[in-house]
Parts: sequence; C-alpha cells; structure tokens
Amino acid sequence: MQSSRASSTGFTLIEIVVAVAILAILSSIVAVKVIGNVGTASIAKAKTDVQSLSSALNIYKLHNFNYPSTDQGLRALVEKPGGEPEASNWQEGGYIERLSKDPWNRDYQFLSPGQHGEFDIYSLGKDGQLGGEGPNADIGNW
Repeated sequence: MQSSRASSTGFTLIEIVVAVAILAILSSIVAVKVIGNVGTASIAKAKTDVQSLSSALNIYKLHNFNYPSTDQGLRALVEKPGGEPEASNWQEGGYIERLSKDPWNRDYQFLSPGQHGEFDIYSLGKDGQLGGEGPNADIGNW
C-alpha cells in the first residue's frame, strides 16, 4: 500500500500583500459609510493608504534589499525603476496595481531616507501645506 504525503503549503508574500490591500480598501469604504463625516473619513482613508504603501515598500525591500530612493519614488512600486539603488529582483507586475491620490486629489509624498525613519510616506492634508492641525495636518507613517 502506497502512502501519500499531504503537501504543506503556506501563503506567499504576494498573497499577504493582496490581502492587506483588500482589507485597506474595505476599511476605507467602511470608514466613509459608517463615519458619515467626510473630513474624518478622508483622514481615515489617507492613513489606510499610507499603511498599504508602507507594506508594499517593505515587500519591495525584501526583494531588492533596499527601499527605492526619493528620486525613484513610489512609482517604483508600479514599474521597475532605473538608477540607484538598482532593483535587480523587482517583482514582475509590481507591488501595487496603481498609485492612488490622497483624498484631496494630490500625490502622496515620499522621502528615502526619511526624516522620521528609513522612509517617509505622507499626505499634506486638506490644505496641501506642511504642518497644520485637524484636517489640515500632515498624515504619515511616522
């Protein structure tokens, strides 16, 4: 009688990133529906977006041993960047489907190395200016 082995499988990094992205999108949608306050929902969406981008950058670093430079920017998550540091193990298909805008229709800002850590991802808030309070406050990964 021949014994068969059950193969052990786990989740790949890509599956985990996709799951995190789906949860981030769902939490943004729920925040908009439940909170009812557009300003508060916009802040919640920006925080969720920053977390998703941070997760994708961490996967990028696992593959390429470095974060993209400020010049390479967040675009390196969508298309293979040129320049230094080289992305020799860049994942075919990218790390996210597309770059989204912040809730105020502006690009998320990216610095590598950052002032608050290995990288900074942030939105300038409703007013589009550094600093501020309430809905005008910067929203970042720090």
